[in-house]
Amino acid sequence: MIKRKRIETRLVSALERSRAVLLSGPRQSSKTTLARGFVSSESANYFDLENPLDLERLSEPFTALAPLRGLVVIDEVQRRPDLFSILRVLVDRDEMPAKFLILGSASGNLLRQTSESLAGRIEIVRIDGFNLEEIGKANLEILWFRGGFPPSFLLSSDENSFAWRKNFIQTLLERDFPQWGVHVSSSALGRFWRMLAHCHGQTWNAAAPARALGVNQNTTKRHLGLLTDAFMIRQLQPYYANLRKRQVKSPKIYIRDTGLLHQLLGISTFKQLLTHPKVGASWEGFVIKQILAVTSYESAFFWATHQGAEIDLILERGDELLGIECKRADSPRITPSIRIALDDLKLDRIAILYPGNKRHRLSNRVEAVPLVSLATGKSIF
Repeated sequence: MIKRKRIETRLVSALERSRAVLLSGPRQSSKTTLARGFVSSESANYFDLENPLDLERLSEPFTALAPLRGLVVIDEVQRRPDLFSILRVLVDRDEMPAKFLILGSASGNLLRQTSESLAGRIEIVRIDGFNLEEIGKANLEILWFRGGFPPSFLLSSDENSFAWRKNFIQTLLERDFPQWGVHVSSSALGRFWRMLAHCHGQTWNAAAPARALGVNQNTTKRHLGLLTDAFMIRQLQPYYANLRKRQVKSPKIYIRDTGLLHQLLGISTFKQLLTHPKVGASWEGFVIKQILAVTSYESAFFWATHQGAEIDLILERGDELLGIECKRADSPRITPSIRIALDDLKLDRIAILYPGNKRHRLSNRVEAVPLVSLATGKSIF
């Protein structure tokens, strides 16, 4: 059993503060496992909306939920969006006999429902797969190759992990999306997802996949939105500065889980990954995910100009503006892009995250930082 102390602590604090908490994240990211640590799945206070018996129990939702006391868990709530209006009434009761922990595997429509029905009444806690802090530096390569989904990471072999990820993708496309009310061909969405894998780490351009699929750009934008809402895609937004240089305005696209990225690219062994043309982009996405998983910054962006200068990650912390570069190199160095970003953006500091073991300063504002330092809780800056 891998302990998830950071997310557990956040969840406990949220439940102490709020009458309703939404634990939101991709399928198979251990939301249910965490929830069962608070309420047993055998309890009358636990509702799994993928279980027909629990769906039947909620055929009259107000009658079923109103008498309950203590913590009530509703799993896979995106299958019953009508529950949000009822939950609003229940959490507004003066005596507050019950609190609600709601689990959801989709973000877009789900969050819109909470904002409309439970605005000011619910706290959102986001969860993802395993991260480096949880599994330790000795398992870094396994985490990078297999990704953070617990079943994929914990399986006995790379072959079994690869097969699990293939089934995960197929199930999401053929079962989950239709259950969530998505009316898109699973084969078309699958082809689009594989195209995105080849664009991993690049700025979004709707025209190219639209031409390849024979559809209009609005269709590809909707496809991208669907995969983003299901926590499969990260759209990293650009940072704007008041400069004379032309800056990139489109988001960067990443497959959020590198294990799924490698499956979509057909990379079945770690040896294949190391020689694949996308190895650098895969490492970049992996590093960005680990940083965002174990640190808390107000905002995260990337920055690029049409002249070629680029910083992989821009983080805001109070009045500080910090930069991250992801380099899969034994001896990282200060590049022209780093110098331009320091001058143009007035960055306070830049950290170059690399796969080595020694932390060392490259200048007064630039430092090479081993990625494994995230496993020990050490600060990047």
